[in-house]
Amino acid sequence: MKSIRYAVVATAAAALALAAGVAAAQERVTFKSAKSTSSYYQMAVQVAEAMKAGSDGGIIVTVEESQGSVQNVMEVKARGADYVFTTPPSLVGLAQGGKAMFEGKGDPAFDEIRALFPIPSLTMHFVMSDASGVTDFAGMEGKTILLGKGSFGAREGEKYLQLFGLEGKVELAEVELSNAVSALKNGQIDGFVTAGSYPAPNVIEAAASVGVNVLSLTDDQIAESKRTRLVIPAGTYAGQESDIVTTSLPVVAYTTTKMSDDVAYELTKTFWEEREAMGAGAPWWLGVDESLMPTITGKIHAGALRYYKEAGFTLTDANM
Repeated sequence: MKSIRYAVVATAAAALALAAGVAAAQERVTFKSAKSTSSYYQMAVQVAEAMKAGSDGGIIVTVEESQGSVQNVMEVKARGADYVFTTPPSLVGLAQGGKAMFEGKGDPAFDEIRALFPIPSLTMHFVMSDASGVTDFAGMEGKTILLGKGSFGAREGEKYLQLFGLEGKVELAEVELSNAVSALKNGQIDGFVTAGSYPAPNVIEAAASVGVNVLSLTDDQIAESKRTRLVIPAGTYAGQESDIVTTSLPVVAYTTTKMSDDVAYELTKTFWEEREAMGAGAPWWLGVDESLMPTITGKIHAGALRYYKEAGFTLTDANM
């Protein structure tokens, strides 16, 4: 796939004029995210606050709770120009191809979905207590592991146990994931599996209070998983002296071609300009940078493309 690097071409005057135009109109946007109890709902609220601050009140974002990414994509059929939603890029591809959960539910509206910007990925964490002595997947044999139930992390964790020859060789704990840290503290479990944006709050707590080793995957294991490689930098968690190599499910904020180029431009520009400030209050935003752009595997909205070209981001032919 061909990559294209763009140089900065916009003038400050043009950018200021555009920002003023959007602010005067006070654009209102609906941001469809996730369940209100999830970290992704918190992220949506943070994005809404950042948009208001970064546009001087010119962009007002209303956050809507969602039951999940599939619902977010399906609502494209009935939504208008103000609709922004989050979902993994893989689901957009399935919707546009009428496959899997979208079989028999295809709609021309799916072809009009366009990306705006990446948000923190769902990142796999295989967390083992220091006391367990486990430093790799093979060492999990005979240990008691908490996977949780019904979540992406639970399903993915179960898949990895099967892929890496551990099915039936670990004891699966009947404990809710919300109790993972306390179960680790009292020795009820040797480790737990969780998926979320990093740094993950439950992993931070476990690392600080118990001492943990978050397992890295080998290149072969990552290839077997068919997921995206992601590196959690050294020092992210207490006692973590080296990078953690793991897998992730990318998540992206999308809209459709119904949104005007100017609004898409301003949303994207404001997001990237406010990212560092968001990271000061919520560290998971610090993991969002240009390195996540390749996870946007489909088309980017024309207005967002304008910003990326001005800012000198690397894009691919598939993004056009």
